[in-house]
Amino acid sequence: MTHKTSNRNPIREMNLVADALEYAKSLVAVPSVSRDSNAPVSAVVEKHLVDLGFQVERQEFLDPHGVPKVNVIGRKGPGIGGLAYFSHTDVVPADTWTDAVHGPFTPTVRDGRLYGRGSCDMKGSLACMLAAAARMRDVELTSPLYIVCTADEEVGFHGARRVVDASTFYREMVAGQSRAIIGEPTELNVVYAHKGIYGFRVISRGKAAHSSTRHGVNANMAMIPFLMEMKRIHDETLADPAWRNDAFDPPWISWNLGINDHHCAVNITAPESVCTVYFRPMPGQDADQLVERARAAAAQCNLEFHLECRGLPLSGDPNSEFVQETLKIAGKSQAKTVSYGTDGVCFTELKQILVIGPGSIQQAHTDDEWIALSQFDAGTDVYEQMIRRWCARA
Repeated sequence: MTHKTSNRNPIREMNLVADALEYAKSLVAVPSVSRDSNAPVSAVVEKHLVDLGFQVERQEFLDPHGVPKVNVIGRKGPGIGGLAYFSHTDVVPADTWTDAVHGPFTPTVRDGRLYGRGSCDMKGSLACMLAAAARMRDVELTSPLYIVCTADEEVGFHGARRVVDASTFYREMVAGQSRAIIGEPTELNVVYAHKGIYGFRVISRGKAAHSSTRHGVNANMAMIPFLMEMKRIHDETLADPAWRNDAFDPPWISWNLGINDHHCAVNITAPESVCTVYFRPMPGQDADQLVERARAAAAQCNLEFHLECRGLPLSGDPNSEFVQETLKIAGKSQAKTVSYGTDGVCFTELKQILVIGPGSIQQAHTDDEWIALSQFDAGTDVYEQMIRRWCARA
């Protein structure tokens, strides 16, 4: 149950709840799958921020595939410190969307839910923050409110890294040590820690030929001893207590291995074999040593090694004043951990940071993604109280 501020007008309250829903619809209606440009939805976000009186910093860049991407960072209020809210505007693909009534980018309200790709992860959350800022439109702020909207959270945190490297507003947040919240879906539970994400790709090169001849070189053969070493590391991380943390579920690093030789026929030697490994370290673990073991094994097998991503775990103190204040605002009794990752892996310079957002992670990335309408009310209310507490006069 969320904390309610007093003297609310029920009719006005219904209109404000609708504001969050309308913001969400405006965002979900603009496709922003990570493989494509998020510039159109960023333009919608930028207009909303300008209409709410924010200064806007816009970052344009090309992703590793040459696709234009945009970060939008809004700032309202004087001084430094205050509150920084982080979200992402990209969404996962909707190629296998199952709802026959409407498509993934046609926001549809039905049975107390808003359906659409990104409704839960995480345009619904951003909508709640915009609605909360709208409630505070005429309130004098004494400290800044930042709203950060990044690209490519779903595919390697490219937008978040650009914010860290080049955003003037982000440097202000670090200088003032703004309280920071990542608005990923937690059903408004307060999350003080989550796992990191590391990933690497190893490639074996061979030569295609008819398998009945001596002219081919099967790339899988050189990959086999490397895979054996990956299996040893996998088993070690399950058995060694150093790689276990019972504060998380599951309490291990989830070493996930994939292999692909793009095989097209049984009588052709594979010219290429690719192994991918992604794993999720927890706070206090030296994940780099696992990467270096894998790198050394690849070198010994004469394979190519490419580090794809490196994101440290988010780790906070569940007993800190910031966490305890947020628990009170959200009406929760205890802070939690989660096993998924967020843009927070990039924002480690901010010492007061946690994850809290409307919607359930169980609906994120699903083929009929939705968010409960009740979460718009609750999420907007919680975010409004945060702004009042840390950015406005008492």
